[in-house]
Amino acid sequence: MSHRARIIPVLLLQNGGLVKTEKFSTPRYVGDPINAIKIFNEKEVDEIAVLDIEASKKNSAPNFELIREFASECFMPLAYGGAVKSLSDIEKLVKNGVEKVIINSAALQNPSFIGEATKRFASSTIVVSVDVSQNFFGKYFLYSSSIKKISFTLSEYIRRIESEGAGEILLQAVHRDGTGKGFDTQLISEISKSVSIPLIACGGASSVSDLKSAISAGASAAAAGSFFVFTGKHKAVLISFPSQSELTS
Repeated sequence: MSHRARIIPVLLLQNGGLVKTEKFSTPRYVGDPINAIKIFNEKEVDEIAVLDIEASKKNSAPNFELIREFASECFMPLAYGGAVKSLSDIEKLVKNGVEKVIINSAALQNPSFIGEATKRFASSTIVVSVDVSQNFFGKYFLYSSSIKKISFTLSEYIRRIESEGAGEILLQAVHRDGTGKGFDTQLISEISKSVSIPLIACGGASSVSDLKSAISAGASAAAAGSFFVFTGKHKAVLISFPSQSELTS
């Protein structure tokens, strides 16, 4: 990684607290998000993503007050996702200091929402989160905890959101989330070859070499949760971030 790729911590929110999941379930409370942001501020983090995993499930609105507080604490660009359903949600988030808005369920339900959003706010503001899991036979499929019937195949959906003008894709490998088993490099490679927009890979990182392998497989940025908030085999909570020299060596 000579020209350094972006490395992005992903913080998961549930009821205002910071949690970590495994394979998108069993959230475990790990602390206060503001405290985490303050620690990442000191560590030269490129950007940070905050995903509210409760808001969409509850069909509630983003917690704008809390997000404004995050943005005011954040020295680096802030991306936010969770229950973003309308252009006015996006507008409020941008006004509250969010640099990139991550859209998931609303795009799955109606991909043309991405087209409307990118026309109104630049492509660079709109990130589509694509959650992918793998079945028993190793076949990849679109995953959603809130939408029961998805009417796209993974490749159709990826092409569609790119054609709608999405600025980036946050590719989340659900089957690797929180496992520390490394990124699904085959998935990253397949998706990165099929689109020309930047891909942020997430799910499974447990070392700096994992982050590098995601980039080698075709991601333009690597994101991680557990790797930056836990330490040791007992998963004690310790917020860390690799140094620039570790990332570039």
